[in-house]
Amino acid sequence: MSARPIPRLALAMALACTATLASAKTAPDNLVPVGKPVDCVQIRSISSTQVRDDRTIDFIMNGNKVYRNTLPNSCPSLGFEKRFLYKTSLSQLCSVDIITVLYQGGGLQPGASCGLGKFQPMQKMAK
Repeated sequence: MSARPIPRLALAMALACTATLASAKTAPDNLVPVGKPVDCVQIRSISSTQVRDDRTIDFIMNGNKVYRNTLPNSCPSLGFEKRFLYKTSLSQLCSVDIITVLYQGGGLQPGASCGLGKFQPMQKMAK
């Protein structure tokens, strides 16, 4: 039985996710919603992510624009582990996509899988 090759796009998406996780940095804490939520963000524009809790992820984009994703349901251990992966064959991450929590324990292990919500543009609150 021969192994099937991994499609290039799937491999690229996995690598993009890994790069996003590796470069995670803290987003500003004093954010307020601006404008209407959007269904999707471009994966290549995601600079890093900040997991806030079991339901909230900030996606920090190139140029420091922030989109907050509030999951429709709590995602067990997301806030504790602060790591997740996603798989998509598209160049966008959308509200219909699923994330999977990654546990540390003898390497990264998959945990709960949870649906994303819409992406709310956020802006730093004026002082």
